[in-house]
Amino acid sequence: MAQDVARPSLSDALTERVLELIRSGGLRPGDRLPSARELSERFAVTTPTLREALRRLEATGAVQMRHGSGIYVGADLERVVIPNPNFRELQSDQLLQLLDARLLIEPPVAAMAARRADPSDLATLRTVLDQAGCHLDGADAELDKANMSFHRATAKAAGNEVLSEVIDSLLSVHAAEQREILRIFDDRARDHDEHRAILGAIEAGDAERAEELMRSHLLDVKSVIEARLA
Repeated sequence: MAQDVARPSLSDALTERVLELIRSGGLRPGDRLPSARELSERFAVTTPTLREALRRLEATGAVQMRHGSGIYVGADLERVVIPNPNFRELQSDQLLQLLDARLLIEPPVAAMAARRADPSDLATLRTVLDQAGCHLDGADAELDKANMSFHRATAKAAGNEVLSEVIDSLLSVHAAEQREILRIFDDRARDHDEHRAILGAIEAGDAERAEELMRSHLLDVKSVIEARLA
């Protein structure tokens, strides 16, 4: 029997019904869902109405609609924080606000990474820094990608998924600003050396030192950006 969905919050109710279908069915990212027609019949709504709810879920990464193939459970089904792709670009003076936000979050996260990182986490951190080292004389975009991978990997090594997603979202939303910060800072070797020092503290399990070095690193970047924007 079709499950009727009542207004006034039809789209909200539909998204919840689809999520409940995924969870109750034990579906995982990559698993296929019933077709839009089958789902609309199941929930007793029109196909266009159902597709609107699916588009909302797709925007959050909970589902993925593949043209000519079907509807699949998305990789970000259980993600707590998602980037907003429509957020306007920061102005120059707001680069400092971005660095202030990172200063509040990333130093204690580095300390957590020093306490909790396992061998796999440490191997990932070494790999991304090796990649960054290969791009010190290359294009800004490749170096920035490697540098941000280090900060993301540090957050992941902290073992707290919410904090990891917060940092990942912050860096994803403001990717253009991060590239601008790299351009203005313009000292690749110094930046890389500071990352290496942070990794050394994490490898040594020295939480206090890892936190201190991450804070010093971000303050160093901020002081340079502040001076050059003045």
